[in-house]
Amino acid sequence: MSESIITRKGQVTIPKEIRDHLKARVGEKVMFVLRGEDVVLKVVRGNILDLKGSVKPRKRPEDFEAVRRSVKRAVAGKISQNE
Repeated sequence: MSESIITRKGQVTIPKEIRDHLKARVGEKVMFVLRGEDVVLKVVRGNILDLKGSVKPRKRPEDFEAVRRSVKRAVAGKISQNE
């Protein structure tokens, strides 16, 4: 088991054996996930650009102006329902 001390700024150093196990590299982000009374540390890899091409548009090329109009209508409808 490894331990670390929380600094005044709320920072902790992830012990080397844990970093090695997670293959965590300098500059990568980590996510803290609560699971009951436990906290799970996950390394966040990649970014939104890595998802490019993973979702196929309904039509090619996608009509983004039509999508924007549709979203605006849906949001306006929800707002008017809440008033």
